[in-house]
Amino acid sequence: MPQREPGHANSIGPMIDLRYVKKLIDILDESTVDSIEISSDKGMKIRISKSPTGRGAMQVAPPALMAPMVAAPPLALPQPSGGEAASAGGSDVSRPEGKSGSEVKSPMVGTFYGAPEPGAKPYVAVGSRVSKGEILCIIEAMKIMNEIESEVTGVVTEVLASDAQPVEYGQALFRIDPNG
Repeated sequence: MPQREPGHANSIGPMIDLRYVKKLIDILDESTVDSIEISSDKGMKIRISKSPTGRGAMQVAPPALMAPMVAAPPLALPQPSGGEAASAGGSDVSRPEGKSGSEVKSPMVGTFYGAPEPGAKPYVAVGSRVSKGEILCIIEAMKIMNEIESEVTGVVTEVLASDAQPVEYGQALFRIDPNG
């Protein structure tokens, strides 16, 4: 395979701008977040992590060689019993098999905070009744505090994340029973 110069495009797509990677490393060094992973629509992924592989270590996966993919139309999701559906943005809500309730999943990599500030009362706890749109927690990503809202109305049956700990994209944060 021929060598590519940084910043030049070929049939696969452009390379990652090294200035952009350096900026991401600098932001990560100043942050409490342990790692970040970014994916492009061309199939390129970059993960930068502070832990075991070393400070500022990075791994870059080259894009897979394949035919361009055409986006499929969204599939209709089954409606929860209350007639509420998860919206296109925000946190991911699903029903795991064998468990009662809906899981609220992290929409990003970051640090989980259950309260608005250190020492404050948590937004929710096990047994709390929540409404759709109510703030459940904050996830800090790149020094931005992102409020995570409930996509369902119900009772919190489990808090699955620990305060001030890193969470991954798609990690379950809460379980909410819409029938509770």
